[in-house]
Amino acid sequence: MLDRSLTDLRVVVAHDWLVSYGGSERVVEALIDLLPQARLLTTVVDRDRIPRSLRAAEPSFLDRLPLARSHHEWLLPAMPLAWRTFPPVGDADIVISSSHACAKAVRVVPGIPHVCYCHTPMRYAWDFESEAERFPTLLRSTSRLAMFGFRRWDRSASRNVAVFVANSTAVAGRIERFYRREARVVHPPVRTEFFTHDSRVRREEFFLYVGRLVGYKRPDLVVDAFASLPYRLIVVGSGLKSASLRARASENVTFLDVVDDATLRDLYRRAAGFVYPAEEDFGIAMAEAQSCGTPVIAMGAGGALDIVDDGHSGVLIREPTTRALRAAVVQVAESSWHYEAISRAAERFALDRFRSQMADAIWDALGKEWEGLVAA
Repeated sequence: MLDRSLTDLRVVVAHDWLVSYGGSERVVEALIDLLPQARLLTTVVDRDRIPRSLRAAEPSFLDRLPLARSHHEWLLPAMPLAWRTFPPVGDADIVISSSHACAKAVRVVPGIPHVCYCHTPMRYAWDFESEAERFPTLLRSTSRLAMFGFRRWDRSASRNVAVFVANSTAVAGRIERFYRREARVVHPPVRTEFFTHDSRVRREEFFLYVGRLVGYKRPDLVVDAFASLPYRLIVVGSGLKSASLRARASENVTFLDVVDDATLRDLYRRAAGFVYPAEEDFGIAMAEAQSCGTPVIAMGAGGALDIVDDGHSGVLIREPTTRALRAAVVQVAESSWHYEAISRAAERFALDRFRSQMADAIWDALGKEWEGLVAA
């Protein structure tokens, strides 16, 4: 009944860009599934790389520029302008932005509530060094200086938002620190109905890393740690550091660029543990691994604090060093784990829970004048 009343709303969803299918795009996909009538706005779209449900997205003028889809981050200075080129949204009951950069700057006619699902305050502005390698070397110094201005713009854009929703407790803390705003926490949806524990599958003596091979994800730390460990490591992912990591890796490390979902689930189910030492905004791969019953080794910071119950569903390390990571790997390998209990705990990230909590956030933003429709 709740979903049927939601579909009576006129909704606009805004997302930064749609050029790949990662964690933030899964959130948008879940929002469109919840609100199939929604109009979807973005800056750049690559329809060959996103689900069918997102392909009707309306892009900005940036989409027509050369290299827009392969190097969208180079266009970041123009993205505030791109959002201004969309006419102010006036023919909607509510606007929902899915923002990790500039989408929260979507223009909205006064009186229409704007809910921002914030994956993180813009990393480019507030933590440039974690994203610096994505910019050409010759442009990094200039881009770094430009980010001081972007911080002011980003904080100003945050004032357009009526209600902030954060994807983790850590991100809610950043929203409070950078924007001086409170945020409710709604974790991203995880496919817990697909990523499941199977007691018939035997655990093996290998550990698993899944993620982009870029600097701030710290795959280098994982590869280096396993150079002196007696266990195998399987690395799933690609990125700027792929070649250098392969060159430095020891013989017990295997690289897989891309795997399908069934293969990934099988790896999760067979792995002795999942290793992910990056400080993530949330970390869907960690939640997927746990949904398969796999203990997770992670930094005791960021989204991992919402996912990993230290000593029960994994091990949290205090510092990102090879020594700390090796000790955690040995601890996981030599401990007994209740795989079924780990899997059950991950149910708190299920799609139905995301849908219910986002529906609550939408109705709260709309206010009392919609109470009759909620009850209808």
